[in-house]
Amino acid sequence: MTGILVPDLFIAAGLNLVTQAIQIGAYAARVAGVTTGRIATAISLFSLVVTASRLANLVVTPALGGLADRPANAALAAGRTTLTPPALHIFDTQLRIIVGSGTVGIVVGAILMPVFIVLFVRGVRAFERVGSIPVALMRLLDPRVQLDLIREVRLPSWREARTLPFRAIPRRLLIGNLIIMTVYSIGVVSAYYASVLNLQARGTAIGLVNGIGTVAFSLFVDPTSAYIVDQTVRGERPTSHVHAMIVTLVVTAFIGTLLAQIILYPAAVYIAAASHLFVSSKH
Repeated sequence: MTGILVPDLFIAAGLNLVTQAIQIGAYAARVAGVTTGRIATAISLFSLVVTASRLANLVVTPALGGLADRPANAALAAGRTTLTPPALHIFDTQLRIIVGSGTVGIVVGAILMPVFIVLFVRGVRAFERVGSIPVALMRLLDPRVQLDLIREVRLPSWREARTLPFRAIPRRLLIGNLIIMTVYSIGVVSAYYASVLNLQARGTAIGLVNGIGTVAFSLFVDPTSAYIVDQTVRGERPTSHVHAMIVTLVVTAFIGTLLAQIILYPAAVYIAAASHLFVSSKH
């Protein structure tokens, strides 16, 4: 067990947990847009926070590199082209812990959703008063503001969630979020997994996956969720539809990270095979 729990693992898992929680919390900006009626400002804040959280997930990369380099270098020093079964088992366990930390991050983000909603509502109103995002964010350091936030916060209500009109949410949005979240959860992780399955094409394997999930979110999930918010602001949908959308996005994201555990190894094998073909074609 001591070979599994190394500093790089704690760093990668911790960062993944935080970034996933923030990404889920960013959806509270949709609710803030409906609550305040300032949809453009809310969408701007949403785009800022969610893009930052998705890109911040790349910070996990150096820690993953440390986890992969240690057994890879040992195997190369022994004249091997892949890891020994015990070393591969340890590395597999480490990567699954990192993916699992993302699942925990989604749960944390869901529990803190009321906190994020209050933050975004106040953020939208503060931005309108001061006209500056940095100045509005600095207000969070004010103890009086922090006390006000604590007073306004409440935990999510399961009873209220059960009454939401989930059938009003387009299935294509939920299926798209499920698939994209599954792939996004293991994108970089599976690339590093592939790098130890074929040590002769380590750099190629890592380079094959880079930001695909972020682009997919921007193309398929975010526009549809924004359109539902627009319809709500125009009075074409009730506010309950936005709340139902947020809950379903959180649930499908959670399920996606669980499915990611299943396809982690097959995805790594596929990437390793693709990188091997790419390297072989150069010779």
